[in-house]
Amino acid sequence: MPRHRERHTTDHFGWLRAAVLGANDGILSTASLVVGVASAEVARGEVWMAGVASMVAGAMSMAAGEYVSVSSQADAEKAELAREKWELERFEEHELKELENIYVERGLDRELARQVAIQLHEHDALAAHARDELGITERLAARPLRAASASAVSFTTGATIPLLLIWVSAVDHLAPTVAAGSLVALALLGAVAARVGGANVLKGAARIFVWGAIAMTLTAAVGTAFGTIV
Repeated sequence: MPRHRERHTTDHFGWLRAAVLGANDGILSTASLVVGVASAEVARGEVWMAGVASMVAGAMSMAAGEYVSVSSQADAEKAELAREKWELERFEEHELKELENIYVERGLDRELARQVAIQLHEHDALAAHARDELGITERLAARPLRAASASAVSFTTGATIPLLLIWVSAVDHLAPTVAAGSLVALALLGAVAARVGGANVLKGAARIFVWGAIAMTLTAAVGTAFGTIV
């Protein structure tokens, strides 16, 4: 018989979330800042420096925020596992019954649920309770350093797009060129993320395109007002 290999979108959720969030922020925040500064009619070099500063600050902010957030999740998971281990050592029969009831609620009859619970307890009781009672699995476990690195790298990668557009744009059309190019990149990224995650591609692209356009329009308005005042 031919081999059947299942592929699920949940396999990608961990790294996909951090990577897409970082790249989106990298493009959107850097492009918005660049468009705002360029709309104030300053020199190309000043626009470039503002964009680079935004990229560095944003990448570090994303990395720090993701690390703190995921570390808190990891600490919570460790505390839950420690508590579950303590309960298993002192109230093994109660915990066994608890696992049995979980399997009954999922559709097994009482006798089979009891057999399954006993066998899983004999094999690895803590792992069984972590997975079926707490919802903690190795695949979805919190990994702070991986999440922080993914966010920083993806943010920097996204931010390079508007920075490159600064140098290929004509000085008189710098703001609209950066805005247009960045919106196309955002739409493509949204489509790819939706495709990998199994969601609607057009909806994913349109969602980030619209919000990106709103952000850049607002920053361009601020930059234009500031430039007029100066």
